[in-house]
Amino acid sequence: MVERNRFLSILTHVVLILGVLVVAFPVYLTFVASTHTTQEVVQVPMPLSPGSHLLDNYKAALSGERSGGGSHAPVARMMTVSLVMALSIAIGKIAISLLSAFAIVYFRFPMRMAFFWAIFVTLMLPVEVRILPTYKVVSDLGLLNSYAGLTIPLIASATATFLYRQFFLTVPDELAEAARMDGAGPMRFFKDVLLPLSATSTAALFVIQFIYGWNQYLWPLLITTNESMYPVVLGIKQMMPTGGDAQVEWNVVMATAILAMLPPALVVTLMQKWFVKGLVDTEK
Repeated sequence: MVERNRFLSILTHVVLILGVLVVAFPVYLTFVASTHTTQEVVQVPMPLSPGSHLLDNYKAALSGERSGGGSHAPVARMMTVSLVMALSIAIGKIAISLLSAFAIVYFRFPMRMAFFWAIFVTLMLPVEVRILPTYKVVSDLGLLNSYAGLTIPLIASATATFLYRQFFLTVPDELAEAARMDGAGPMRFFKDVLLPLSATSTAALFVIQFIYGWNQYLWPLLITTNESMYPVVLGIKQMMPTGGDAQVEWNVVMATAILAMLPPALVVTLMQKWFVKGLVDTEK
């Protein structure tokens, strides 16, 4: 039994509290800015207590009814685009990775491992190397400014395929033999045995991939020119004019930033138990 040390316990809590403050203070400052007028936000020093314009600022952000420069796309629409994009990418990556890992582990076909390593090698290619050829293909197919163009190029995942393959290799062969003796086909074995066993891994991957899809910026920046197809992360940048004398409505921008944080935070909070279990389960 490890003896508890009072000094180390206090030191640990102090470090944790300081870490929380460092992470939380910018979020608090963003929230405070979203409750003031633009003039109050840009004054020095900016108020550190919430103001009285919270409802007005969030209404202006959600509806797009504001007077500043930059994009006036409604944040409600941008969050809808981001939600569709994040869900499509997360579900698509999981579905494709499950099936590809299942095929690699449980089927015997020529060059099986060569195909696996071909998938795995794509991890070594930076996004910047692949993004221009991908853009050319999407453009030629007429998928610019569309949900298909935003999601389909991003739904393949070598990382998820590798993780599922490693998990399937730990599943006892006796389960597959028992399923075969009971007359279950490959897809029945996949649906009734492998999917339930991989539920925690799938939940952890869903959280990671949802946040990955929600936070996409570079790819939407390239293929979206229509305000109605801006995801919210891109929309925050487009709300700030890059030239001229147009005023930036920082209060509305900060309200948009707060709104953009809510869905990922909600997903992590609701799936925290599954997420942690999927990462630390000793059977993985």
